Amino acid sequence: MQSYPCAERLTLVEQVHGSDVADPYRWLEDSVAAQTERWLRDQDELWLTYAASLTSRFGWKNQVRRLSDVSSVSTPVWRGDRRFTLRRAAGQQHAVLYVDETPLIDPKQLDPTGLTTLDAWQPSPDGTKLAFQLSRGGDERSSLSVLDIACGQVVDGPIDGCRYSPVAWLPDGNTFYYVRFRQVRRHRLGDPDEVTVLADEASYGLEISTDGRWLTICTATDVWLADLTTDAPPRHLPQDATTIMSVGPDGRLYVVTAQDSPTGRICVGDPTEPTVWHDYLRPDKPLTGLAILDDVVLVSTTNEITVHDRESGRLQTTLDLPGSGSVGALTAYGNRAWFSYTDSVTPPTVCCYDASTRTTTGAVAARDAKMRRLTTRTGVELHVIGEPGPRPTILYGYGGFGQSLTPTYSAFALAWVEAGGTFVTATVRGDGSSHHAGMRRRKQNVFADFIAAAEHLIADGWTTADQLAICGESNGGLLTAAALTQRPELFAAAVCSAPLTDMVRYELSGLGERWTGEYGTVQDADDFEALLSYSPYHRVADGVKYPAVLLTAFGNDTRVDPLHARKLCAALQHATAGSRPVLLRFEPDAGHTTGGIGLAADMLAFVADQTGLRR
Repeated sequence: MQSYPCAERLTLVEQVHGSDVADPYRWLEDSVAAQTERWLRDQDELWLTYAASLTSRFGWKNQVRRLSDVSSVSTPVWRGDRRFTLRRAAGQQHAVLYVDETPLIDPKQLDPTGLTTLDAWQPSPDGTKLAFQLSRGGDERSSLSVLDIACGQVVDGPIDGCRYSPVAWLPDGNTFYYVRFRQVRRHRLGDPDEVTVLADEASYGLEISTDGRWLTICTATDVWLADLTTDAPPRHLPQDATTIMSVGPDGRLYVVTAQDSPTGRICVGDPTEPTVWHDYLRPDKPLTGLAILDDVVLVSTTNEITVHDRESGRLQTTLDLPGSGSVGALTAYGNRAWFSYTDSVTPPTVCCYDASTRTTTGAVAARDAKMRRLTTRTGVELHVIGEPGPRPTILYGYGGFGQSLTPTYSAFALAWVEAGGTFVTATVRGDGSSHHAGMRRRKQNVFADFIAAAEHLIADGWTTADQLAICGESNGGLLTAAALTQRPELFAAAVCSAPLTDMVRYELSGLGERWTGEYGTVQDADDFEALLSYSPYHRVADGVKYPAVLLTAFGNDTRVDPLHARKLCAALQHATAGSRPVLLRFEPDAGHTTGGIGLAADMLAFVADQTGLRR
């Protein structure tokens, strides 16, 4: 049996809605307590000792670095006659923002340590100014500044409290609406006083029409529309389903809504009567993007782009794509639109569709991905890369927030497959258009789908329980933690990166209080019952042979507090009756999304060691 660092077990039991809830490792929530710091040092020593035994670790690192060493460019954003793109050369740590062919914001030049990141940017309508947001050390606590592009000087800011804030510029290029401390505000350059437009804290999306008259404000459940030619406050337009509104360059109100449509539908109307709209078109796949050109409208789903008559919405054609991969967000300028394409072995490439000539340029022929699409007996779709087995296999999932998992280039997945493994991505409830079937009190559906995917892979001979590992990050870390605590016998190993694990107290740290729409709240008795039923930390049981578990956590993670990984680690180390290790890999200076090549290599080395894959 593995010997683990000593971790005191408290007898703490609380009554919540009449139920006893034990929390023996509550003390691990305090990251600066001497007891926690001592425990973390011991866990670091344990991980480093194990990692030193992985002779393939540096080989994995070289492989991931080689596959990651590809250049990339974003779809262009046009403002005035200027083109803005993000570009990252092969081997470059951070992408650089360019205006035309001139570097504009280079994070590495701003901070040679590489700890500063460009989180978001938005040029003014005339292309003369740029609002940009920087954060440091992966903490994502962005500050916003404004750059005068002609002279290259910062003319406003930094303004704090702007975490991934949308910026909606007025045509004058001197005033914008943005979100600060989760409130919608109006800011004029050089003016220290701001106007609060909406004071209730929420995650807002903002957009201003081309003529500067209409401001639309959206959250997951509400929409506001403001006529900026008047002094009237924004008009609240409550919705029964997720709805996004914007006023197009043709002056029509465009509405994208999930109301009465599982895949989303597009409606049009008059912004002066914003509650009256009619169907424009109904995609038969989940809608991901809309671009309004001079003559046509382009609509993107996860793996298709269709072209429609601008006036009627009638389908004209479907664009030819390089393969069966994924298309990225659309951007438009005049009668042209740009989009990105990627699949499991093809790095993102930018393509351009010219509606005047009806031609697409920039597309490259996709390489043979050896990808298969499988469907389990319960209807879960699986994207499989690799040869039939049984082989060491990684099953990856996310299962939340409506995020669609579609085939995309991944150095992590490709390194595994090139070494002889199989990589499988499961599209479960909670993802994409099935979001509502996997949220709040229906969250167990997500875990059931993931477990069904594992059972299918074993039953059909792709892998065995001794060769199967599961991986997930953030909400996907919750998914893998839930799966390993519900069906531990199905897996040889599990990697839970930046996971949520204590669902009874998740609202009290990180961004948890903002996620009650996804998970529910402990304040509600029915929500609490659902949360407790699957909370991985609370499902750990003594004497169970748990799979090998690697928990990763990051000191600058402001989304998911590392306390979740610490508490589950201690609980599993105490309870497991198996011989496989339970380990914690902690990076004190990294954030939620800044793990990098070293983390990927360590995860692959760990999983390979536990599933028998030999490079």
